[in-house]
Amino acid sequence: MIQVRFRLPDGSERRIGVAAGSTLLEASREAGVELEGACGGSMACATCHVRIPDPWFDLVPPPSPEEEDMLDLAPDWQPTSRLGCQIRLDRQLDGIIVDVPVSSLLDY
Repeated sequence: MIQVRFRLPDGSERRIGVAAGSTLLEASREAGVELEGACGGSMACATCHVRIPDPWFDLVPPPSPEEEDMLDLAPDWQPTSRLGCQIRLDRQLDGIIVDVPVSSLLDY
């Protein structure tokens, strides 16, 4: 199991263990984090936008050009922004911290 810690805009956290190969979007749903993910993870929107703080950001694979294009649509974009649907979790990311911006939550 890969451990993921979601930090929410209100300061609370949600932790979950998920199977290797899961995406951050899938993990968020299992953890009860209401990431919108309107396109269902097909990288056709930016509603699963998250931020990956250092040192974790350096451990995730770089975004594809297509993901970079979608990130241009993300409100509150930051240099460590990524799409949750594009990050597959593996042992290297065990314990990853993910910051969820308020603009990515369903009830925003």
